[in-house]
Amino acid sequence: MLCEKVLETISKYNLINRGETVVAAVSGGPDSICLLHILHKISQNLDIKLYVAHLNHQIRGLDAYLDSLYVMKFCEKLGVTCFIRSIDVPAFCEENKLGIEEGARKLRYEMFDEIKNKVGADKVAIGHNKSDQAETIIMRIMRGTGLQGLRGIEYKREDGVIRPILDLSREEIEKYCEEHNLSPRIDKTNLDDIYSRNKIRLKMIPYMKKEFNDNVVDNIVRMSSNLKVDSDYINEQVENAFSYSVKKYEDGVYIFTEYMDKFHLAIQNRLIFKSIKEILGDIKLIDKKHIEDVLSLVSKDKKGKKINLPRGVFAYRFDDYILLTDKEIKDKDISYEYEVTPGEAIYIPEIKKRFVSEIVDVKNFDKNNFKKGIQYIDLSKIRNNLTLRNKRQGDKIRLLGGTKKLKELFIGLKIPKENRNLVPVLVNQDEIVSVCGYRINVDYKIGDSTSEILKFYLE
Repeated sequence: MLCEKVLETISKYNLINRGETVVAAVSGGPDSICLLHILHKISQNLDIKLYVAHLNHQIRGLDAYLDSLYVMKFCEKLGVTCFIRSIDVPAFCEENKLGIEEGARKLRYEMFDEIKNKVGADKVAIGHNKSDQAETIIMRIMRGTGLQGLRGIEYKREDGVIRPILDLSREEIEKYCEEHNLSPRIDKTNLDDIYSRNKIRLKMIPYMKKEFNDNVVDNIVRMSSNLKVDSDYINEQVENAFSYSVKKYEDGVYIFTEYMDKFHLAIQNRLIFKSIKEILGDIKLIDKKHIEDVLSLVSKDKKGKKINLPRGVFAYRFDDYILLTDKEIKDKDISYEYEVTPGEAIYIPEIKKRFVSEIVDVKNFDKNNFKKGIQYIDLSKIRNNLTLRNKRQGDKIRLLGGTKKLKELFIGLKIPKENRNLVPVLVNQDEIVSVCGYRINVDYKIGDSTSEILKFYLE
């Protein structure tokens, strides 16, 4: 019995809990009618409350109207409340520059979500079946998918969408509808082989069954199930790596480069995908080339580089992290100045870093043990208050080779123009003491007469 098979799927993947409210998405075709009929039959066993959502896409004229009428009467017969909506999908797609399939899907799921919230439902049940699963996987293979794509259609999603009949074949569904005299509506566009999915359904799979293996659909689905186990393990490793190597803040996602080289490439790729998804909510239009571009920024010689990604996302390489953000950083947008008390730390919100300073006795100073990023100056040379600010027009610093304009210094250090205001300079009166993390004014360097040292760095 198919009802028992569906109950097994529901139990195995924890699709519906006892006492929940479920909205069934019903087009009127065999799959959705079979789904609704079975859910209605097992609703008492599961103690679930059932609703139906149907969308007339206004694509098929009278046929679409008759579909809606059929669904309404079918629901009346079952005693299930039905929500029917009619939307001019072609007009919506033309206005929003979307393909018909993409636009129709967007509107359907928006309607499902609205009805789900309106009735206080927990789940939205969709009528995808085993044959849909095989077709989806074949389509993804032809597009060059990776392991994640070979997982196929998921039994459930985080937003409450579930697929209780995903283990049923199309033949089982059609036989069920015939045995129960359900007389579902047939969408004639599903028989038109001008669409890619229909070509796979009507031509490719029958050919594969005839010429290679009659169980090709089951075999494809079995492969997908096996790959899900491997994919789940990799995803667990990604979640673990993400927890300490990536942080999300208001201005974007920070990927700390010190960890990236320690990860396998499979983990690196998925970390970047997940980081971009944190910003956009999905990874549409993001492909392998974009991930490779971001990963290229891990190299130390890419500091200061910027990459433009699709959908308005930018990747910036800073000293020890890559920033993924949907906010472009422009040189003119950043301006700051803070008073510095030697020995204390201050946070610079404009660059999301902390300036840390410490007064060190010369007796405890090891001039042979300099650490990268940490700078030292002779504290006695400081005559007035220290300030920390971004660069200004005409700024200069005295180096061993003579005085140099900061603009020329930044060019020599290969710091991109858009990132130069992100580099703080330490100032004593009007004299630049340090370009933080890069250069020290030669007049403030530690000498034989130095008694106290100011140690500082950016954190």
